[in-house]
Amino acid sequence: MIDRLELLLALEQEKHFGHAAERSGVTQQTLSAAVKQLEARFGVMLVHRGSRFQGFTPEGERVLTWARRIVADTRAMQQDVSAMRGNLSGHLRLGGIPTVLPMIARLTTPYREKFPNVRFSVQSATSDELLALIEQAQLDAAVTYLDNEKLGRVTTVPLYKERYCLLTAADGPHGKQDRVSWADVGKIPLCLLTPDMQNRRIIDKHIREAGSEPAPTLESNSMVVLLTHVRTAKWSSVMPAVLADTLGATSQVRAVPIVSPEVSHVIGLVVPHTDPAMPIVQALIAEAHALAATEV
Repeated sequence: MIDRLELLLALEQEKHFGHAAERSGVTQQTLSAAVKQLEARFGVMLVHRGSRFQGFTPEGERVLTWARRIVADTRAMQQDVSAMRGNLSGHLRLGGIPTVLPMIARLTTPYREKFPNVRFSVQSATSDELLALIEQAQLDAAVTYLDNEKLGRVTTVPLYKERYCLLTAADGPHGKQDRVSWADVGKIPLCLLTPDMQNRRIIDKHIREAGSEPAPTLESNSMVVLLTHVRTAKWSSVMPAVLADTLGATSQVRAVPIVSPEVSHVIGLVVPHTDPAMPIVQALIAEAHALAATEV
């Protein structure tokens, strides 16, 4: 029963029978058979049938709601029993907004040193997508903004304050300055994240408050794309200082702090609001508190 519910949840996430089967390590025939067995068990259709996946029926959506709870509780039970034997293991599914991904290694690395039998997966997504994945029990935790937009019913651990800088050519108009204002930033052609990203909405807000209208010359949902453009010393961007310090500045590119005003937003760990939390999540919360203490 649990295995079939897990396959149903994979279908929800992939919205494609073949991709869901591949994700789950089974054949498409096995996945289809599992769905049909659940339908026979409940006596209702769960999936709209056609030449391709067409979505879940209302009954299917209700079963999905229960499936998330049952699968999550089963995982928690298995991990709890394993932890009682002093053998914390399992799969920890993490997510992060693009601007915080370099920081996640500061959580996973000390965690793995303590619990080498835990394996990790990390995915990048928007803040809204991360919260939806946590609500759907498809992520165990995420690192995102805590103080800018509504989070819903989750448990949070503040990690650090995100501050901003202008990444620009060292020999450019602002490259020799010690600081730059948001008003100045609003006059510079920028490459920025796409508007669905909360970081972009934050930057747009501060530029508008300084009296300008954001008009980027390049947009992308990938920080790699932005960084590679900036590193040509022909483009400028606004980025969190922690990201600029880790990946951005070179001999040709400077990270100039943005002030007037100096603004910050809280980045933190978000986990499902459950009591008790799964043991592997409890261990991650402990690492988050330890990291936060070093950032004070």
